[in-house]
Amino acid sequence: MKILAVDTSAVCASVAVTEDDKIISLCQTNAGLTHSRTLLPMIDAALQNSETDLDSIDLFAVSQGPGSFTGIRIGIAAIKGLCDAKGKRCLPVSTLEGLSLNLLGQDVIACCVMDARCKQVYTALFDIEGEKITRLCEDKAISIEELGKELSAYKKKIVFVGDGAEICHSSLGYDMAPPVLRYQNAASVAFAAKRKYDRDGICVPAGDVMPVYLRLPQAERELKAKKAGS
Repeated sequence: MKILAVDTSAVCASVAVTEDDKIISLCQTNAGLTHSRTLLPMIDAALQNSETDLDSIDLFAVSQGPGSFTGIRIGIAAIKGLCDAKGKRCLPVSTLEGLSLNLLGQDVIACCVMDARCKQVYTALFDIEGEKITRLCEDKAISIEELGKELSAYKKKIVFVGDGAEICHSSLGYDMAPPVLRYQNAASVAFAAKRKYDRDGICVPAGDVMPVYLRLPQAERELKAKKAGS
């Protein structure tokens, strides 16, 4: 199965073309440029470098969040457009679940963390045993302090992975994934989508794919706080 996957959930954006368990092509940027400028050229480059055209893609996968509100919308919009144009199947994947696959092959608890600002993180825990991954909790937004209390209950080695790894490591200790494995990666999104499809055999109509934010946008949070204060 050939999969084209996109991750635009954070500053680091990437596009991957995979076939079964092999990465055929991977394009990635972490230069802070807007994804609206870089995503389509990266999709084109990933396809050209893998000598693949859109008609040969069996499944499109996209990171649906949590993460950057704008970034997630850009990635989902691009995948929706490609699926609609080619009548292809689509699978959305949790950004945090995708991150857990960066540590595949190890024997650790992957604490997937993304910086949600205001001393909070988006997080989920996954037990990694070689090729087996078991989700330990649902995706959520919590304070770093709350996360520390949750992690204290586990005896197994814990490794932070994601763009929130450094702030969590500074506050809580525990190991961090090395930089080459730390950040969001479209190849991991593709592999997560394949596992999901192999397990459930279900795809989603492209029009039904929606962002998952976990928190209200900042403007809505501020308005809510203002109303509560008055």
